[in-house]
Amino acid sequence: MTRPLKRIMLVEDDPDIQLVTRLSLETGGGYAVRVCASGAEAVQLAAAYAPDLILLDVMMPGMDGLATMDALRKLPEMAATAMVFFTANTQDQVRQDLLRHGALGVIAKPIEPNALVEQIRALWQRLASVA
Repeated sequence: MTRPLKRIMLVEDDPDIQLVTRLSLETGGGYAVRVCASGAEAVQLAAAYAPDLILLDVMMPGMDGLATMDALRKLPEMAATAMVFFTANTQDQVRQDLLRHGALGVIAKPIEPNALVEQIRALWQRLASVA
């Protein structure tokens, strides 16, 4: 069985979305959240933070979400870490591409703060049921 979800790394370049998402996850879910403002920062800090799950924005300047996921997967400590994308692009083809790329799930933006914790819990439970 998968261990309990406790630590989430949030990779998002927009400060307003960082704040709302972090507060939702901390207060609504009781999770410890480490915010990274870029993919490069996430790659630099991920191994030391050791998140259970990484929540990635798809569209970021510099290293986008897919490139960040690829770079994180190259780190031995992050190779099996669950990664979830969140994006404003809700086209089914985009969602399917992200899932094929190895994402545990895709959450649509703008996020609903109350629903976000439930979406994360449901994805984590789904992961536990296949583990």
